[in-house]
Amino acid sequence: MKIKEIIVVEGRDDTTAIRRAVDADTIETNGSAVSKETLLKIKHAQEKRGVIIFTDPDYPGERIRKIVSDNVPGCKHAFIAKRDALPKNGRGIGVEHASPAVIQEALKEAHIMNETLHEEISVDDLIDAGLIGGPRAKARRERLGEMLRIGYTNGKQLHKRLKMFEITQKEFAEAINMILQEETDA
Repeated sequence: MKIKEIIVVEGRDDTTAIRRAVDADTIETNGSAVSKETLLKIKHAQEKRGVIIFTDPDYPGERIRKIVSDNVPGCKHAFIAKRDALPKNGRGIGVEHASPAVIQEALKEAHIMNETLHEEISVDDLIDAGLIGGPRAKARRERLGEMLRIGYTNGKQLHKRLKMFEITQKEFAEAINMILQEETDA
């Protein structure tokens, strides 16, 4: 599978994992302190071929994603679930631990975050669905992020992420119903 866009990753091990899964070029940020030089490279890549941001499903990965997308508009975003980013030894979390199939699927599903915010799903909807505050909120947000392919977010960021990806009320309701059904079946 050949990827036209250049993939922004955190480090060398991520590049190795990406190249095991697909034929693609990468730019490594080398950590969450993304340099001006790296941002200039990413801007140039976006102008020439397009960019997919593919960072780890953790706080530093989300920080890098935000820095890059704030500085380079129009990038696509690829996400993997935390459970798919865990190493066999249980230490750390990262794209480098994902299987080639998981990486291929995430890249196939990569999409652009729309910065034109529109109100469809309210904060009250999130509270009513048990996604903010409550004993199962974090697990539900994690599962929702997987199902809607928008990545994991904390309670504060979930509302913005749903709007940025233009998740409809219908998509949201269907995902929540599935999550609640899974909980009932468990």
